[in-house]
Amino acid sequence: MAGVVVGMSGGVDSAVACVLLKAAGYDVYGVTLKIWHDINRCCEVSEASGTCQTLGIPYSVVNMEKEFMTDVVDPFARAYRDGKTPNPCTGCNHDIKWTGLLRAASYHNAGYIATGHYAKIVKTDSGRLAVKMSANTAKDQSYMLYRLSQEMLARTIFPLGDLTKDEVRKIAKSAGIEVYNKEESQEICFVPDGDHASFIEDHFEGDVPPGGNFVDTQGNVLGQHKGIINYTIGQRRGLGIALGERQYVTRIDPVTNEVVIGDDSDLYTKEVEVINLNFMAAEDIPQGASLRLAGKIRYHHPLVPCIVTRTGEDKLTALFDEPVRAPAPGQAAVFYDDDLLALGGVIA
Repeated sequence: MAGVVVGMSGGVDSAVACVLLKAAGYDVYGVTLKIWHDINRCCEVSEASGTCQTLGIPYSVVNMEKEFMTDVVDPFARAYRDGKTPNPCTGCNHDIKWTGLLRAASYHNAGYIATGHYAKIVKTDSGRLAVKMSANTAKDQSYMLYRLSQEMLARTIFPLGDLTKDEVRKIAKSAGIEVYNKEESQEICFVPDGDHASFIEDHFEGDVPPGGNFVDTQGNVLGQHKGIINYTIGQRRGLGIALGERQYVTRIDPVTNEVVIGDDSDLYTKEVEVINLNFMAAEDIPQGASLRLAGKIRYHHPLVPCIVTRTGEDKLTALFDEPVRAPAPGQAAVFYDDDLLALGGVIA
């Protein structure tokens, strides 16, 4: 049976991936990617190594700190400084996790890599590989995987694609895995307290945009903001300005250093421009051509039917059937053909 390297963060999902792959007869190697100087901010080495010891499989740590800083943290901080709202996890999956695990697979002479993501991989009628939504829609993580290449998908296994979280925990408990009931982390791994602004200010040693004007949608000055790194599209709380009614951040302008405030209705639009495209189930869309798909503009956003039209070399426009709320520049927009991930990109 072929070898498989499993990316391990110390949680129950990657642990059960190891359990299932070992039971299927694979030669399993547990690998943790060290991406931060304080490794316990991104993963639990002691818990991952303990799982591997329990299962009787080899375990090692691969240092990816330099690559993580260059390819994930720096772009994340720059995006916030430019008034955008990035999603670092989608880039990390492609640039760090898959790259690092494939590097480890080469070292172990293993044909495959695996993770604990809730998703599946299928071959389409055209012969392309595509991520398919998990049978457990409540845990589906296909959105985070839109950047994976055909070459990466060809060597990837997702053992948890047909399981629920409760089923995963039961498997872990029956296998004697100590982390079977470990809680999930909901924050970005390198910003565990959720304070993006402080992290970015520290990252740039204070070289961040200064305070500026809050303005309404007509350009009237409403007050002063603390600096654009403190705000995201759709934000209502923590604005530090009393307006007498619920108001939201509707736009951030890094050129004028203004934060635009408006009503909830101002957050809705039917048209979203997307750049930095990666095609998966869909091989391509010719210039000017359109596809009928369904898209989501955030991880927890519902799928909304839309028409996707290629408008440039690396650009498309999605026209949604119903207005979508608060599409934020920098976030991923991902499009599906039924339950197959067709393509994705970054909201412009």
